Amino acid sequence: MSDQVTIAAAAYPLDWFDSFSEYEAKIARWVDEAVEMGAELLVFPEYGAMELASLGGKDVAADLEGALVEVARHKPAVDALHARLATAHGVHILGGSGPVYTGARPVNRATLYGPSGVLGHQDKQIMTRFEREDWDVVAGTGQTLFDTPLGRIGVVICYDSEFPLLARQLTEAGVEILLAPSCTETWAGFSRVRVGAMARALENQCVAVHAPLVGDAAWCVGVEENTGRAALYGPPDRGWPDNGILAEGGIDTPGWTLATISRKQIAETRADGVVLNHLHWSEQADRVAVPLTQLKS
Repeated sequence: MSDQVTIAAAAYPLDWFDSFSEYEAKIARWVDEAVEMGAELLVFPEYGAMELASLGGKDVAADLEGALVEVARHKPAVDALHARLATAHGVHILGGSGPVYTGARPVNRATLYGPSGVLGHQDKQIMTRFEREDWDVVAGTGQTLFDTPLGRIGVVICYDSEFPLLARQLTEAGVEILLAPSCTETWAGFSRVRVGAMARALENQCVAVHAPLVGDAAWCVGVEENTGRAALYGPPDRGWPDNGILAEGGIDTPGWTLATISRKQIAETRADGVVLNHLHWSEQADRVAVPLTQLKS
């Protein structure tokens, strides 16, 4: 496995397409740009695939159910495109997530591609209120550890990054790099994911990669407004930035944000950091097993 790994997080805007070939050209341009910058692992955002709703026309793209079905039907072609690009460039790519029908209702699925093709996927585990109450996008079952030449990778899609036990299961299984693709309408929503990703990097003493959708797409239902900034976070410990920010892009600024991380440094921090959050995690169980002391005044 590699020690030094250069990771690129996309702040990605949605575009209208009249043909799938236009989408292919856009993704190829983005991948080419990241590769030219030295990226070995490329991370696209949550619901990045929703721009494919445009291929169904304005009425379909503006319809909650129609947009999901339209995007989902392009999944085989999306997989083929990303796998081809990952193979051609010898890189790993987390594609923009989107709906996939595994039953009556779709899951929100992010797929990881590598030089050998499709490596697997991660479905979002905990759904937001909009996904539950309006879109009826359902939760996936179970998490995936991707053991790659770049390191052990896990994916916590947007809202999932705000729940510590999901990331903890992954890091206890050996994950060193957490990918947190997101789609948030407001600055508050973005901040929740940002704080969640930074907290996961702190408590698990690992790297978290935040790749958001940005910009307006008034024609695409469910993702009309998107706010964020791409960033990579680490634990604020010895040898890391004091604020835990390895790299950070501009607010709502499309493009790649890159940082080179060291897997050896992650291991050293977990073993001998100024603090040992990763190692001391289990001590919580003994503490919460003791009944609360309740005081009244």
